[in-house]
Amino acid sequence: MTTRQEELTAASAGGIGLRHIADLTMKEAEGVTSVAPTDGGWTVNVEVVEDRRIPSSGDMLAIYQAEIDKEGSLLSYRRVRRFRRSNADYGEAL
Repeated sequence: MTTRQEELTAASAGGIGLRHIADLTMKEAEGVTSVAPTDGGWTVNVEVVEDRRIPSSGDMLAIYQAEIDKEGSLLSYRRVRRFRRSNADYGEAL
């Protein structure tokens, strides 16, 4: 995704991770919830709408975690949490 001479920033890693998760899940990504550097690249957490409900407080959301390398290639991904929007604990950290 980037040339070997370009280093990914946290912002660019977040955007790349979000696109990988959206492509793999084929669901609407709400946004990046965290980005952290690792020895080999970046860990990116993305919030995804898994099931839309009416009212929206009933939406089912999930946090997916993507591991990407220094060039932006996806190494792995997994769902780490699933919850109803109305039950979200905004003070909770993964």
